[in-house]
Amino acid sequence: MINVGQKQDALLTLHGLITSRKHRAWQKPLERIMFKYVELCVELRRGRFAKDGLIQYRIICQQVNVSSLEEVIKQFMQLSTEKAEQAASCCSSQAQALEEALDVDDLEADKRPEDLMLGFISGEKGKDRSDRELVTPWFKFLWETYRTVLEVLRNNSKLEALYAMTAHRAFQFCKQYKRAAEFRRLCEIIRNHLANLNKYKDQRDRPDLSEPESLQLYLDTRFEQLKIATELELWQEAFRSVEDIHGLMNMVKKTPKPSLMVVYYAKLSEIFWISSSHLYHAYAWLKLFNLQKSFNKNLSQKDLQLIASSVILAALSVAPYDQRRGASYLELEIEKEHNLRMANLIVFNLDPKFEGGGVLSRASLQSELAAKGVLSCAAQEVKDLFKLLELDFLPLDLASKVQPLLTKISKVGGKLSSASSVPEVQLSQFVPTLEKLATLRLLQQVSQVFQTTKIECLSAMIPFYNFAAIEKISADAFKHNFVAMKVDHMKGVVLFSNIERIVESNRLENQKKTEEDEKKGLADMLEQTKIQERRSEKEQELQEKLPKDAHRKDKTITEKEVMELAQRLVEERVLHEREQQCKTELSQQQHERDLKEKSRLSRMLDYKMIFQERVESHRQQEFDRRRVEQEQQINRMIRARKQERAALRKKIFFLRSEEERQRKLREEEEAERSKKEEAERKAKLDEIAEKQRQRDREVEEKDRLAKAAQLEGSTDGAAAPAAAPQCSGKVPPPEARHHWGGRHGGRGDRRSQQPGDRWRSSDDRRPTFGTSARKSTWFSSRNLSER
Repeated sequence: MINVGQKQDALLTLHGLITSRKHRAWQKPLERIMFKYVELCVELRRGRFAKDGLIQYRIICQQVNVSSLEEVIKQFMQLSTEKAEQAASCCSSQAQALEEALDVDDLEADKRPEDLMLGFISGEKGKDRSDRELVTPWFKFLWETYRTVLEVLRNNSKLEALYAMTAHRAFQFCKQYKRAAEFRRLCEIIRNHLANLNKYKDQRDRPDLSEPESLQLYLDTRFEQLKIATELELWQEAFRSVEDIHGLMNMVKKTPKPSLMVVYYAKLSEIFWISSSHLYHAYAWLKLFNLQKSFNKNLSQKDLQLIASSVILAALSVAPYDQRRGASYLELEIEKEHNLRMANLIVFNLDPKFEGGGVLSRASLQSELAAKGVLSCAAQEVKDLFKLLELDFLPLDLASKVQPLLTKISKVGGKLSSASSVPEVQLSQFVPTLEKLATLRLLQQVSQVFQTTKIECLSAMIPFYNFAAIEKISADAFKHNFVAMKVDHMKGVVLFSNIERIVESNRLENQKKTEEDEKKGLADMLEQTKIQERRSEKEQELQEKLPKDAHRKDKTITEKEVMELAQRLVEERVLHEREQQCKTELSQQQHERDLKEKSRLSRMLDYKMIFQERVESHRQQEFDRRRVEQEQQINRMIRARKQERAALRKKIFFLRSEEERQRKLREEEEAERSKKEEAERKAKLDEIAEKQRQRDREVEEKDRLAKAAQLEGSTDGAAAPAAAPQCSGKVPPPEARHHWGGRHGGRGDRRSQQPGDRWRSSDDRRPTFGTSARKSTWFSSRNLSER
């Protein structure tokens, strides 16, 4: 079938053979059949058929010959990879064409009608479209191959090495071709396989994670997943990979090797830095420093100094105030849970009862730095910076002394040696956060010394930012009770206050407000309690009177009952009046608060209008300036384009003139060449004619001499017989005539010469037939005998 081109029928035949129940025992020919089967599946791109056949073959040889299944799967992946590489190599300008051919969000998604329409509307070239149609299906099939193999090999202790190798190859495929969607799906597949491994613990041939070899394979796969996630900048997936590693080690209650933990903390520090979790980032660097210092004996002093400097700068990058201040109870609970989760990942504690949510803080981090002696291992610039920002009190010169140190620090860094297991350290990444910390420290120290300062002076003290950025930083610091300051743009000054007094007043105000709310709530609860008690009493009395009312239908109401009803009405009226009085008092209090707020806002209204006018005028000026700049730029562009058009016209005119001149020169040269060739041709023809005439004269001269010699010979012959005596009985025969009618070998031209006949002149006469130099051959035998 294959030889006659019926590969589809051949695949169906082999599929029926492999999935048949008759062939349940493994045999060697069955392996060759599987090789041909997977080859046909690859050629026809039938992933579903390949999956069914491999699952059936796994059932057949699971307990007999697992290595055969391994060889078949390796052959299957090799053929798919080769086909994909061949398709990629067929693309013209391979890098760009391959990138365009693989420019699809999801390899598993089918083509939508709008994509096809967009491809035709966009005018995609035929070559690009053919490259896309050639490359994309093979890469889709290669991705389907990896998924199929992982599904066939999952949770099998005999094939876990091949499973790990396939996962690594799939990771490299996602990395090489930047397949983010496929990488996320691949991570989810591997994560589900591990979850099923824990779910179905009674499964046959289930991998045992307590064995060191199996655990190492699973760990290597997760660490490779973490590396590829960070290289593809998929930080959410990288964090999930970290949680996968922690969860895997929590299952087996074992800590990985120090070499793997170094990679773990290095990648964790990158994740925390991208997510702006500076506290956790600093703790990850501290753990990395402790591991390198304790277990890496080949670490050089320079590399240790770089790592220690990174730890110190990461610790300084943490905000100096608690950002949870003022949060609600629910937000605090969520933050506590998140902090506990991060602490478990950083400390890598495998005890589920560990609660370290309140341990991670800036103060505890600095105490650990002092206890571990990290500062002594750091560079001198880092030590000086730490001293300035954390120990010294320099409200006027802090920023000017910090700036040169930051300039030096930004130039420190580079690639580390292979012994450090950390590829590269660049201290320049900490400079923005250190500038912000220096600004906060300066504002804090200035607020302790001055009460008022000008905006220009404060801006001159802080060279890192403009005043708008300084104001934004100070507002965030004020929100978290780190510094108390107020900016008066109308007067152009900054007002500082005592943060402790403000914090205390805020605390007292919040406490007073809380007490009022509690009193109000308590009063409402008491009133509600009384109302509920009266209702319950009334309901109880009514239930007691129901049996009696049946016997007292005809009796009149007694005076005591009337008094009780009147008393109840009085009590209800008093209660209603009290409720109305409470509502009135609350309304009056709210009205007074509203009046105070209104007066405060009315006082601020003038300042608001002045500030608004300033902002609007500034914006108008800025708008006018930008509009003028835009008009100038447009005019410059118009002039430039006019100059370009003029230069282009001149260039075109010059080119056309030059082409016309060249054309005329070529025509003149052609005409001169033609004249020259014509003259040469005429000269050659004249020369040939002259030579021909010379030859004709020579021939005629020879003929004339030959005729003269012939006439002389004939005269001598005639005279001799006359002188000799006549012999009796013998008569000489008459002279033989030429067979053409002439006597001497040809007919003579007896026509008289015409006056205008130039060909019949005596000088230019061509020889007649038979009168050339070879005329002697036409003589008779007698003449020859006479000679």
